[in-house]
Amino acid sequence: MFSAMFSLIYFIYNTVYPMYSLIYVDLLMYLTFYLFFCTDQIDGCLGPSTVVLDHSSGFEGLLFVDDDLLGVIGHSNFSSIRATTCVYKGKWVYEVLISSQGLMQIGWCTLNCRFNQEEGVGDTPDSYAYDGNRVRKWNVTTTNYGKSWAAGDIVSCLIDLDEGTITFCLNGQSLGVAFSNIKTGPGVAYFPAISLSFKESVAFNFGSRPLRYPSHFYAYTYRFYIIPPTTDLTKANRLLGYLKTVLSTSIDTQEEKLVARDGGTWQIQGDPTILVTLAHIFNHFAPLMCKVYLVEDVLMNFLLSILEGGGSVDEHPLIQQLLDLFWLLMEDHEVSECLKQLMMSLLRAYRFSPIIPDLGFQIHYLRLTTAILRHEKSRKYLSITFDVLRSVVFFYIKTPLRVKEAGLEELIPTTWWLHKNERDTREETSEERLRRRAYERGCHRLKKRIEGMSHTHNIRSELQVQILRLMLNNKDKGTGEASRYIFLNKFRKFLQENASNRGNPTVLCPPEYMVCFLHRLITAIRSYWDEGKRRSPGSISSEDAYVPPQLFYNGKVDYFDLQRLGGLLSHLKKTLKDDLAAKANIIIDPAEIQATSMDDLDEDEETGAAQRPSGAVAMGGALARPSWLSSPTLGRANRFLSTAAVSLMTPRRPLAPPEKVKIRTLAVEQRTEEDIEGSHGNDGLLLGRPFEEPDQPITEKSLLEILDGVVMMYNLSVHQQLGKMVVVSDDVHEYAIALKDTDEKIARCPSRRPDILEELQKSQKVFAEKLNHLSRRLAWINATIYSKEKMLDVYWLLQVCIRTIEHADSTGSLFAFMPEFYLNVVMNSYSALKNYFSPSNCIEELPGYEDTLAQLAAILAKHFADPRIVGTDIKDSLMQALASYVCYPQSLRAVERIPEEQRMAMMRNLLAPYEQRPWAQTNWILVRLWRGCGFGYRYTRLPHLLKTKPEDANLPSLQKPCPSLLLQRHMAELLSQDKDMAASFLNSVLNQLNWAFSEFIGMIQEIQQAAERPERNFVDTRQLKVCATCFDLSVSLLRVLEMTITLVPEIFLDWTRPSAELLLRRLAQLLNQVLNRVTAERNLFDRVVNLRLPGLESVDHYPILVAVTGILVRILVDSNKQGISRAASVLLSDPCFQLRSIQYLLGEGDAGDAGAASADRKHFSLHAYTDYISTEEEQKVEQMLTFLTEESKQAAASTPTSEDDLCPICYAHSISAIFKPCSHKSCKACINQHLMNNKDCFFCKATITGVDDYTKPASS
Repeated sequence: MFSAMFSLIYFIYNTVYPMYSLIYVDLLMYLTFYLFFCTDQIDGCLGPSTVVLDHSSGFEGLLFVDDDLLGVIGHSNFSSIRATTCVYKGKWVYEVLISSQGLMQIGWCTLNCRFNQEEGVGDTPDSYAYDGNRVRKWNVTTTNYGKSWAAGDIVSCLIDLDEGTITFCLNGQSLGVAFSNIKTGPGVAYFPAISLSFKESVAFNFGSRPLRYPSHFYAYTYRFYIIPPTTDLTKANRLLGYLKTVLSTSIDTQEEKLVARDGGTWQIQGDPTILVTLAHIFNHFAPLMCKVYLVEDVLMNFLLSILEGGGSVDEHPLIQQLLDLFWLLMEDHEVSECLKQLMMSLLRAYRFSPIIPDLGFQIHYLRLTTAILRHEKSRKYLSITFDVLRSVVFFYIKTPLRVKEAGLEELIPTTWWLHKNERDTREETSEERLRRRAYERGCHRLKKRIEGMSHTHNIRSELQVQILRLMLNNKDKGTGEASRYIFLNKFRKFLQENASNRGNPTVLCPPEYMVCFLHRLITAIRSYWDEGKRRSPGSISSEDAYVPPQLFYNGKVDYFDLQRLGGLLSHLKKTLKDDLAAKANIIIDPAEIQATSMDDLDEDEETGAAQRPSGAVAMGGALARPSWLSSPTLGRANRFLSTAAVSLMTPRRPLAPPEKVKIRTLAVEQRTEEDIEGSHGNDGLLLGRPFEEPDQPITEKSLLEILDGVVMMYNLSVHQQLGKMVVVSDDVHEYAIALKDTDEKIARCPSRRPDILEELQKSQKVFAEKLNHLSRRLAWINATIYSKEKMLDVYWLLQVCIRTIEHADSTGSLFAFMPEFYLNVVMNSYSALKNYFSPSNCIEELPGYEDTLAQLAAILAKHFADPRIVGTDIKDSLMQALASYVCYPQSLRAVERIPEEQRMAMMRNLLAPYEQRPWAQTNWILVRLWRGCGFGYRYTRLPHLLKTKPEDANLPSLQKPCPSLLLQRHMAELLSQDKDMAASFLNSVLNQLNWAFSEFIGMIQEIQQAAERPERNFVDTRQLKVCATCFDLSVSLLRVLEMTITLVPEIFLDWTRPSAELLLRRLAQLLNQVLNRVTAERNLFDRVVNLRLPGLESVDHYPILVAVTGILVRILVDSNKQGISRAASVLLSDPCFQLRSIQYLLGEGDAGDAGAASADRKHFSLHAYTDYISTEEEQKVEQMLTFLTEESKQAAASTPTSEDDLCPICYAHSISAIFKPCSHKSCKACINQHLMNNKDCFFCKATITGVDDYTKPASS
């Protein structure tokens, strides 16, 4: 070593000195210093010199530890882990970078501490911890301490074993001494330790990297676990100085002297003497740049100082020159390690930079990142070695959890909050009006501040987009494959990890990062898309962007194990092979189809792993499957879904025989530009264009795959995260209710109880402070996350998915190949626009919103019952989306604007028999189309719930009635014209009503029995919920029957129609059962309703009785004379009919029922609901009661039928039918109902071939 150093000194003396005498003395002195400098040894600690987390024995619970053994993620209830090195004397410090703001306890522990899933650091005698989530300190007992932390904060943990104290700092500010007189002495040593709950994460820094807040610790002589490499620091700084001096110096050959010049003008093809000098400097500089500490403290700060002057990155070419020198004068492994550590340091610095209004720190780091990525070779290296998950950090925009740091208190001095569920009728007080206006002015100032800082905010967003544009550059082919295709393959793997490892947080991108990444990626894609449009005017613009359907079935894009609309891809390839050949010119190799049999799959499960070379499976004579079509998490049914054996015909030459083109077997990393973009007649990603797809250039094919990935990203976690931010608004609502309740209690508090008043005032102060904080944070969220620009991005994505679905739908059966997530994104993005963005941005102002609403309506109307869609979950989601869609006037009108053919098809699907399919949501849709037209059916909330705690007025079920007369008319037309469908539909409705009401009665019997037991019993909340659901279903089914009998009364009353009499008798039977159960005095229904159990709030007399009354009024009052006569005859002939049940509706009952027990009970009466039932409706009920009373008297006075003439099955009706050929008899109702399910005679089991009317002969 010494001989090498003296050789360098000799070289400098002979070569460098004549030209660079300015730096000769400094360099010579530095080399001498390096030879004789000795480093200090660490005293006071025990353990390995490289301090990391003890992942082998020093942990409790389940944790995920990063590769560098410094980052940790909790994966169980309460996990604990300690470091590998302990300290026993002196003053020590380490830093913890908080990645999530949840429940964690950070501090110190001894080796004797034993932790479990309930007790962690600070819960045992010899452990001490700080918890910034609950703002407390822990050592067996707990007390208030410090400040709350947030994601991005840095906690410094200090221990003074000489004085016996432990102190914590947050972002460099001391929180004061937390513990004193801690146990010290022989045998006592403390480890850094942490306990953290599920999915919480941190990163430790024991000194392997520069500490973020070191000045305070230096002043008090605290030491780091790893001594800073002061020698290397000095050496690296000096060598960088020499490097910069050489670059800013040139040789004047004429005058033989050195002259200063601008370093930015230096060229690598310059004087060879300068290159030789630089080579010798790099000979000592390069090894230092492999050390993390030096890269972060020296190189990164040096590069940042170059950009401090401002201006665009292009104005600072020195960074590009330095990177050129790195690649020229450093070994490949050295420059690789250096760039890797440099980018990791920039990521950490950006991620943990404080939130300040001008965003100065974040912009600083983004500028350097952009400068580095502008260097082509460095960019490609980083694109290959750096995964997308890490790069996503650069696009994250933090939301402040502490509003002070973001300056929100100054911008919004007065806070206000909206009481969600207060009705419009409530008058706003003058004080509330002033507060609201002051708060709105503050929010406006915040928006202006953000817009006014548009220079800095735009710089940040432009830099983030510029980073993505550099990664998406497809023109930089000078040094190998273009950056875009490297990024594309990495991006696909990133999506695969997030789609397939939803339970493993180490490979999942945090949702809040994914949201920011998606918005920036959309901007970058659209900019490249529109650039392509300008170059090729015949292509489409980004405003009309969509993903062509051939991506879904030609195998060029891997969708991992994500579900297709038609089921498993293997099944689709097998069943739709003829359709693929006919519509897309794709022929599936028979060997591939044969391999999808279960026997082959089972065999491959056992032997495939050993025979599969480099991710591909050898399959008979077929080509091996590309590994880029494989997924390590795929089920075995998808493992053979190779399109490597897919052959394609060229549609441009229809007269020639089909020409087979084999797709190459390539891994994702091996795909080239030609495989993606295509060339020489090869369509690349767009192979297999269906005939329905227009032959028009769209854009660069690689952009289509990235766009497809963006849609997948939204489905994976972006929508869920957007919904999480709404929780802040919900928290504001809950705290507002709590504050209002506390204010009312303070007003009622008696003056003789000052102790209670004091506690209430403390609670009032806490609630008010929390509301002030949350309302300011909500303003920030509305101005940033739910901003107009973000809303337009989500709206564009919605339109992309709508167009993609429309194009895929046009392919007929091939629509089944589309991944389910496209339909999910359509529904979820619309929900986000309506429910998340809408409060602060007007959704109606979006460009083309009405047309988009109609397009979405057409998709929901067509595909909720699409036979090409087989997945139960996606079908349920479509049904629920349509049910919600028809609840709102604007979206319901959009449904009415779709073509009549589609409307009729939708109604036909809604009227399909309910058996063997999910029918509850279908019934709900029909009810929503009727609500507002039924008897007493104009309410938004049930009358008995008006005085209870208000619910969220945005719920679909609480929207004002908006019936659709147009769709009702379509329903009437279908039921009138198709008699078979009408009979099947109504039979299924009656069957489901019978089931739902029977289940409801059975459940309330169990609930009543539990309530009457002397011992204390708690009814299962799930049972209560199911009971209420059965009641709601019964009411909604009754409303559908009311709608049907109002729109098409002849279905029940025109007995020339088949099954009309049977349907009317079944209807009467069910109506009588419901009335008898609900109206009986002191019955089971009354007792359960009076219990007012939580979960059974919707169970009451009004909703079910007015639904039954509506049906009775339609058939007994509003029908023609013949219909009324038939309905009354059937109703009165039913054995269960009781006139008292009809009298109950108007509060009338038998006089004998009056007594002491019932005198105190308030009787139900429709007269009491004047706000819900019109005078005309009341009069109709009175008319109906009068008519039935008279008919009952006449029926009682008539001659009773002989028992021999009664039906031997039901004994309720006269014999009216005779069977062929056996001649047995019964009433028509019994035989018609029997023949619906069975063709055998009741009595002799002979097969019935016909049924004739039977009239008793006069002689008998």
